[in-house]
Amino acid sequence: MSARSHKIAVIGAGLMGHGIALTLARAGYPVAITDPVGEARATVKDRISASMGLLGHSAAEIAQTLDLIEVYATTAQAVSQADVVFEAAPEKMELKRRIFAEVEAHAPKTAILASNTSVMPITEIMRDLRLKSRALGTHWWNPPHLIPLVEVVRTGWTDDDAMTTMVALLQSAGKTPVRVEQDVPGFIGNRLQHALWREAISLVERGICDAEAVDTVIKSCFGRRLSVLGPLENADLVGTDLTLDIHNTVLADLESRQGPSPYLQRLVAEGKLGMKTGEGFRKWTPEQAEATRNRVATHLRKLDTILDD
Repeated sequence: MSARSHKIAVIGAGLMGHGIALTLARAGYPVAITDPVGEARATVKDRISASMGLLGHSAAEIAQTLDLIEVYATTAQAVSQADVVFEAAPEKMELKRRIFAEVEAHAPKTAILASNTSVMPITEIMRDLRLKSRALGTHWWNPPHLIPLVEVVRTGWTDDDAMTTMVALLQSAGKTPVRVEQDVPGFIGNRLQHALWREAISLVERGICDAEAVDTVIKSCFGRRLSVLGPLENADLVGTDLTLDIHNTVLADLESRQGPSPYLQRLVAEGKLGMKTGEGFRKWTPEQAEATRNRVATHLRKLDTILDD
């Protein structure tokens, strides 16, 4: 692992922050990390070590990575020498704005400032900054040290140098960055994912099938090829003419209501919140929920190992 020139700061040492720090330090970047919660600061290196252990890294590799991570008590200390700052705080608009006001007060004026968020508008998060041209979004997917994709989101103010530098940084850390040239809600990935979820929920709500059938169809059919054949590649494979014929028949019947499904709203109102309460679209015992989490983690670890090889 060779040393890298950029100094990284990560604001937030929770699930996303620890994974971002792990990824960049593993790639050789010095990382300063902070969190307002003392316990998160105290345990972040242990959690990074455990995550790397699960990925099969040796004790020497873990030690080498941890040596590049410094934990700080305050944001001001963490960002004071940063070339790139990643914010990984909870999804609360005012909190993120306050963080970036503090970051801008203490980070070098040349530092690139990046907010990690799944759907929140980057433009709104960064609107009060004085130097908006160096601010952008980076949507790391959970868990960030296992999912290759990072969406790099441009605002109306972001300059090309900031975008290009961020894409190059992420590529050097083994990630797969994509440029999102307009700051739209949900960016690319979540717009696609939730378009699928909207139709999946509608099928169950309309009594066409149950939740298990929806999941089985996706896992046993087109889900198997999605990792190697994207939807537009598939459309070109079968032909745009056939795609048009199918759309002429099916699109008018797909779910298109604006706003969340009443069925989904009812589940939430009834306290059926998914695995954490034992029931959502499907019923879950604690054992079933844990087995599912382990299955996903094992699958992602296997993919990470294949990509590293």
